[in-house]
Amino acid sequence: MNELISKLKEVLASVLPVTFIVLALHFTISPLEPNMLYAFLIGSLLVIIGLTIFLFGIDQGIEPVGHNIGNTMAQSGSFAAITTVCLILGFFISYAEPDLHILANQVGNVTSGRFDKTLMVVVVSIGIGVMMTLGMLRILKEIRIKYVFTAAYGLIFILSIFSSPDFLAIAFDASGATTGAITVPFMLALAAGISAMKKDSKMGEADNFGLIGISSTGAILGVLSAGLLLGINKMEGTLPENTYFGSSLLDIYGSIFPGIVKDSLVSLLPIIIVYILFQIFSFKHKRRRVIDISRGLIITFVGLVVFMLGVYGGFMAVGTHTGIRLASMDSNLPVLIVSLLLGLTTVLAEPAVHVLTHQVEDVTGGSVKRRLVLLFLSVAVGLSIFMSALRILIPDIKLWMFLLPGFGISVILGYFVPDLFVGMAFDAGGVASGPMTATFSLAFVQGIAAQIPTADLVSDGFGMIAIVAMMPVIALELLGALYQAKTRRAAKAILKRE
Repeated sequence: MNELISKLKEVLASVLPVTFIVLALHFTISPLEPNMLYAFLIGSLLVIIGLTIFLFGIDQGIEPVGHNIGNTMAQSGSFAAITTVCLILGFFISYAEPDLHILANQVGNVTSGRFDKTLMVVVVSIGIGVMMTLGMLRILKEIRIKYVFTAAYGLIFILSIFSSPDFLAIAFDASGATTGAITVPFMLALAAGISAMKKDSKMGEADNFGLIGISSTGAILGVLSAGLLLGINKMEGTLPENTYFGSSLLDIYGSIFPGIVKDSLVSLLPIIIVYILFQIFSFKHKRRRVIDISRGLIITFVGLVVFMLGVYGGFMAVGTHTGIRLASMDSNLPVLIVSLLLGLTTVLAEPAVHVLTHQVEDVTGGSVKRRLVLLFLSVAVGLSIFMSALRILIPDIKLWMFLLPGFGISVILGYFVPDLFVGMAFDAGGVASGPMTATFSLAFVQGIAAQIPTADLVSDGFGMIAIVAMMPVIALELLGALYQAKTRRAAKAILKRE
């Protein structure tokens, strides 16, 4: 019970700032229809309850399963078996990720089906499966993580030269959206399970992170490759009409509930099936242990359903509405200020962010405080959404002007900070862009793009998640540089005393 109360306090501190910002806008410059306001308030309550239950369930179910699978694969010593299992796991976990389906739906709707939802999910999942496998083999082969990111982003840069701006925006968005509520905790636990078997404790500590960052490059490679193969240069887009709030609140939530239950079940199903197979052929956990993990998986499922119900039912339409209203004002200042504030707060409501920051504190033995990591992430995402809004308002600013130098700096910084922070930073880029970003923030930015005459809804409306995935990488690598400088100063002080 104490753990559940602790999670609730943490979630309240994360979600309430977003709610207060929307309410402040409602009573000042961006009023909402009564139905939309009530749906948003109910959604906020559901997000708080759902996220609390979800985080509690992750500790009890997802993390033990991932950790045990990682241990088992490391002990097997068979690279053929590890490669096969990772390819299958990577594909199906990505295919089942709710955030990816949210983004694929939005891409399909905005592009009127020119880049089909199913096709996007499949090519992203293939890319994730391949790169996740390479990420796991990297840990076992003890290859320095900075070399893997240099090679991956070098290939992405080459493909980007030949890709259209539309596919560039969608590809980098996919890299952030595919690492969400289910994928992140499972991959973190999987990497921790393999790393725990390493004899070198320092290398093992560093290898706890980086798998998410490496895997997410597969999403970019998958979409860019598909764009080149399809030969589509330009996709026209229109914002779908929102008739969502013409119904009663019961209709609003009742209409989306069955789909969310189905999607949440599909999200957890691959992990459940894998656990059953490993339990039969490898784990052979005692009955009590199986009951504990099963209970944890059920709690995770319930929390995910409630959380997603709140996000879909109360947040998405409010995001679009707010973006349109602010962009239609005479001054650009309100939309830029709100963009910054939304970025500062929405990242704190991402479930995967909490999973990552807790693991950062645990793995580093408390030397890197989770509150400090949250602060760096919050500032980074605030600047990201601010930059996204600025890019829409100023036509001459293109997405590549942010991404090319941004990811270039990220790769270069990787050679000057500890490996632990390199993996942690690239993982943070993925976890910062979860369901709250893929729904509320992306809808907000698309609302701005739909209202600005010089903006293109596809190339400008997408790309925000890409910037959100980039800025935390730079922020946490800078945190790593500060940590390294502090450690060196402390070591010198000890030497002087001796």
